Amino acid sequence: MIHADQITGLILAGGRAQRMGGIDKGLIPFHGKPLIESTIARLQNQVKSIIINANRNITKYATYGYPVMMDETPDFSGPLAGFSAGLKVCKTPFLLTAPCDSPLLPNDLASQLAKEMVAGDYQLVYASSKESDGKVWAQPVFCLMRSDLQKSLEAFLQKGDLKIDHWFKELHSSTVVFDDAQAFANVNTPEELKTLEEASV
Repeated sequence: MIHADQITGLILAGGRAQRMGGIDKGLIPFHGKPLIESTIARLQNQVKSIIINANRNITKYATYGYPVMMDETPDFSGPLAGFSAGLKVCKTPFLLTAPCDSPLLPNDLASQLAKEMVAGDYQLVYASSKESDGKVWAQPVFCLMRSDLQKSLEAFLQKGDLKIDHWFKELHSSTVVFDDAQAFANVNTPEELKTLEEASV
């Protein structure tokens, strides 16, 4: 059994958001509040503490009272760089990751991933979502990992590979399929933001 007090939550807010015109997605208003506030609200009861991974607007993110870690690699290197930044300061046995632009993420994300992790003694378990047409999509930025994976990730990044699924394949990993695809909906365009707001009234 893995309890919430054994898990640190890592919110990924370090992306470039090119499809949103380069604005910082975590700070985009969603129902009148910055998107990241919805993610914090959903995560905070699932974990012991939270870390925010961001590469700009550091002082704004710091106002939430959580440590803000920047990528160590330049040029917005993607989620694995964020994972690495989080693992370096994680003080609990497990790290749960989620992006800043999925405000409807499951309230049982940690418990479902943790259950699978214990069942198969996995190093990492990520979420997948089942769409209404039955298709299953991997949602790799929503994952629970052992915090001792830092060296494995560092060695992987040193090879110059930034592909998240490539790293997962090197690990003893598994996935949990969630039926509510909407829970993983994220914001990449202004249109998607509007649709998500309307769907979550």
